[in-house]
Amino acid sequence: MTSQSWTYAKGLHDLGHGSWAWLQPDGGWGWSNAGLIVDGDQSLLVDTLFDARLTAAMLDAMSDATGLSGDDIGTVVNTHANGDHTHGNGLCRHAEIIASEASAKEMAEVDAAMLHTMMTAAPNLGPSGKYLLDIFGNFDFANVAERAPTRTFTGELGLRIGDKPVSLIEVGPAHTAGDVLVHLPEDRIVYTGDILFIDGTPIMWAGPVGNWIAACDKILAMDVEAIVPGHGPITDKAGVRKVQTYLRYIDHEARKRFEAGLSVRDAAHDIALGDYASWIDSERIAVNVDTLYREYRGDTSPPNIVALFSLMAELKR
Repeated sequence: MTSQSWTYAKGLHDLGHGSWAWLQPDGGWGWSNAGLIVDGDQSLLVDTLFDARLTAAMLDAMSDATGLSGDDIGTVVNTHANGDHTHGNGLCRHAEIIASEASAKEMAEVDAAMLHTMMTAAPNLGPSGKYLLDIFGNFDFANVAERAPTRTFTGELGLRIGDKPVSLIEVGPAHTAGDVLVHLPEDRIVYTGDILFIDGTPIMWAGPVGNWIAACDKILAMDVEAIVPGHGPITDKAGVRKVQTYLRYIDHEARKRFEAGLSVRDAAHDIALGDYASWIDSERIAVNVDTLYREYRGDTSPPNIVALFSLMAELKR
């Protein structure tokens, strides 16, 4: 079965074996994917969505397909800390919520209230504010259902959902501090979270880039036929290789400009995107270059988020 077997349409897609993918085109900022695994009377939800309204609609569709409501979900796994994968956790009131230890720490540091405050201020922030409204204006950060992880792990964690083995594999820091893959070895399915953006530009908040490239290698070594990315259409190993090639290309191009003494801003403007220019959200190169520059310097301080969104707005214009 190839990735062409699935259409990229909004809603629930049956992967077989009691597994589903929830897709949200166009896969851009905030339009994330999720998944559901059911065996017998046990269930696992891979990620929730950016606000309560979107998550409730997803859970309603999953209930129509399986008879399981949000209150029936036994386990939620958050693949990483970003709100578009966590802000509906609270609609699964009785679930054990599992995340990597690093992700749980990140979730506590950046909550929906901060996003709501930022968006409230956006109309007064000029071009940067317009950019924020363009990318996040469809989401309601005043109406979320946040719920922190109740169980954390590092490395790998094996679960059973009914008779189905599920392996949680920590591959971060990469996209974020604590990225996790959800692998169903017997069913040849993997949910990757934001280790994969398909037909969209990956964004490297954490790095190092070598960890992200290695995470792609880990997926490529799996015997899988359905690969559900964090954003974009269901893919195959060719899609994984494209993401990996982008990461290697940006690393190579950023390193040249770093060694030539260019600033992050100048490098982000200067790097030719070529085939990658057709991927949505190409302005994320600003974040990727900044993260790579900090890696090259050995700088472990957090990124200047305000400055990076300003630079992305500039590149988008």
